[in-house]
Amino acid sequence: MTNQNSSDPSSDRRRVVLATHNPHKVEEFGQIVATVRPDLEVVGYDGPEPVEDGTTFAANALIKARAAAAHTGLPALADDSGICVDVLGGAPGVFSAYWAGHRKDAAANLELLLDQLSDIADPHRTAHFTSTIALVIPGGAEHVVEGLWPGRLAGAAAGGGGFGYDPIFIPDGQSPGAERTAGELTADEKNADSHRARAFRALAPLLGAL
Repeated sequence: MTNQNSSDPSSDRRRVVLATHNPHKVEEFGQIVATVRPDLEVVGYDGPEPVEDGTTFAANALIKARAAAAHTGLPALADDSGICVDVLGGAPGVFSAYWAGHRKDAAANLELLLDQLSDIADPHRTAHFTSTIALVIPGGAEHVVEGLWPGRLAGAAAGGGGFGYDPIFIPDGQSPGAERTAGELTADEKNADSHRARAFRALAPLLGAL
């Protein structure tokens, strides 16, 4: 089990394990948590990956959080997230990570989605990111919250920041003519308004038991 003990023995921050092997998510969550609950320390997880056979974001988030809590004995957070495109009826949705096949390939997923929307005009390229976060406290409560980040999809990838579908997602609320994809936002800009940030803000009032 990795990082169950803090690297700083004098630290009195409460540790919570993030149920993912994705280092990008660990970094992003650590930054988001620090702005809302600086007394919490997000630690990595190297335990076994459970089979994510749920058909909803909430089901998969709970599967991962329960497994991490059982393996580490720590309160566990798990995020299940994806891009939901209106013209595709909400797809890729829960299948976002495997949209192009049976193995996770972010570049192939992005390329396939752009190809599927190649003939769709800009006004009809609306989409949103969904983040569902589950909190599981060993022997205690379970909570699930959701955050949505509305926007639309660009015609081509732009920006080297973020990960996944970020380079083709243009968040709503930007000034016309100065719009950027999530891949072009700074980490601070993204973490202030992303789907994960919105979900974690919804979760924050439920963290009092930690």
